[in-house]
Amino acid sequence: MTDHGSGGERPGPGGERPGHIPAVEDRWLLVAVAGALSFVAMLDMNIVNVALADISRGLQVSAATAQWAVLGYQLPVVALLLPVGRWLDGTGLRVALLTATGGFALGSAAAALSPWAAWLIAARVAQGAFGAVLFVLMPVLAIRSVRPGMRGRAMSVPATLGPLGAVTGPAVGGLLLDHLGWRAVFLVKIPFCVLALVVAWRAMPRDGGLRRPDRRSLADASLVGTGVAVLLLALTLASDAPAWLLLAIAAGPPLWWWLGGPGGRPVTGALRASGLFRAHGAVLSLAAGFAAMHYVVALHLQRDNGVSATTTGLTVLAFPLGMALAGPVGGRLADLSRSRHRSSGESSVGARAVAVAGAALTAAGLLLLVPLGDGWSPPDVAWRLALAGIGLGLNGGPTQALVMSAAPPGRAATVGSSVQLARGLGFTLGPALATAAWALAGPDGGVRAGLALAATAACLAVPLLALPARTPAPLSEKTTDAASAAPR
Repeated sequence: MTDHGSGGERPGPGGERPGHIPAVEDRWLLVAVAGALSFVAMLDMNIVNVALADISRGLQVSAATAQWAVLGYQLPVVALLLPVGRWLDGTGLRVALLTATGGFALGSAAAALSPWAAWLIAARVAQGAFGAVLFVLMPVLAIRSVRPGMRGRAMSVPATLGPLGAVTGPAVGGLLLDHLGWRAVFLVKIPFCVLALVVAWRAMPRDGGLRRPDRRSLADASLVGTGVAVLLLALTLASDAPAWLLLAIAAGPPLWWWLGGPGGRPVTGALRASGLFRAHGAVLSLAAGFAAMHYVVALHLQRDNGVSATTTGLTVLAFPLGMALAGPVGGRLADLSRSRHRSSGESSVGARAVAVAGAALTAAGLLLLVPLGDGWSPPDVAWRLALAGIGLGLNGGPTQALVMSAAPPGRAATVGSSVQLARGLGFTLGPALATAAWALAGPDGGVRAGLALAATAACLAVPLLALPARTPAPLSEKTTDAASAAPR
């Protein structure tokens, strides 16, 4: 995989690009903002799940209607990632961050104040749209706030805190629900957003304004949104009835139409030019394996082993603890290896080696979980989860740095959005496939079938990362200009 040096930071023909932060000095405060907002945005993917019954009672609606408090956020987040990525490549980073963070906070406040279900769903849809912008901005902000030699450490912050938000969402939501009620589940994120707004306002240089989406951008958003929303809906519904996976076929036509049009060609061109397709596959596989494992283990401990919810939560906590401890280590190792290989012109080798080692540790931890049975104690499960968590912590930052550093000039947000989409689809695909495997294997072998699927997905990520991508020809100036001039 080629390393383009500045990860898309170089100025184009017209001078300094919008959204550029000169990395003369390392701005770790902005990296911390990227990590905090990644945690908050991912926290919102799961924190509302535990409050659905209370929302249903409080707003006097059915459980199916209350479920849209979750889907109303998840659908626009995943559906808008790719169009948002292309839009942000020509937009000032500071104003985009301030707008998205402010909109996300206002959406959270509106959801907490909901007097009826339609208000809540509308607030969650708006919050999801701003959340999509945050998901794309966070890796771009982290990588542009430090020098190239510190990228592994910088990228490990959002790459670790984001998944930690997803894992801790149900636990945080349960605590808030027990003590403060369901509206607190939406309010808890606002202080983080306010703090991020203050820091960004003071620390980020002015770098341009927002670019209004034109008709081309709206058409792209409609096509991608329709396709991805149908796919996400099929995967979500398949958790209860695997036959819903057939609905995913309907996602094909709008996505195919978009890929062949002026909106999709620059995205696929950027990934092809940087040789990132295999890395995206690895991100999706690891996310699917992690999500499937988390779903199966928690369900087995409580339903089959009769373990209390508190003990189950503490046992599953071993995974995020291992991840949190290993995340900074992975970033540091990638940076040290990068400096060691820089003289040979292979500065991506170090990040790749650490990413592969992390993926292999995750796969090993999940493979050790496959024989999970009724006789296993919580500590037996916990140390295996910790091993898998350490692996994912080592993998996250280096993989993200590898991907973002290979982004062609002027396409950092596009590449960031595509890798976030791969991760989001993996998080949704994992539980759906684990449920299908469990149902096909029957009650006796369901747990092992689900865990075997999770381990297989993690194992697949190892060769995808280990095999270096064929070095592509760099984008010519003509190609880059044509992509930039394509209707949006």
